[in-house]
Amino acid sequence: MRDLRTSYRSPWQNGTAERWIGSCRRELLEHVVGERHLVRLVRAYITYYHEDRCHLGLGKDTPDERPITPRSSPRAKVVALPRMGSLHHRYEWREAA
Repeated sequence: MRDLRTSYRSPWQNGTAERWIGSCRRELLEHVVGERHLVRLVRAYITYYHEDRCHLGLGKDTPDERPITPRSSPRAKVVALPRMGSLHHRYEWREAA
């Protein structure tokens, strides 16, 4: 991890940083064992935050612009894909077996 300072006289950046830190604290940092565990959790959370977590400010999209997959057939079922040790999930359509 590295420090990234917000720009001088840019209070809007501080709010963005505080919102991310608040989300990280609420959703992740309650069960940290040690420093290596913390680094692993934060890396996994960053991946989850950018690839899977919906953001209202982005119209319920992700920063990496996750494609929305339509239901391929009436028999398709919703499947939960665990993220971050099953703390969070991503859902996709899959054909029923």
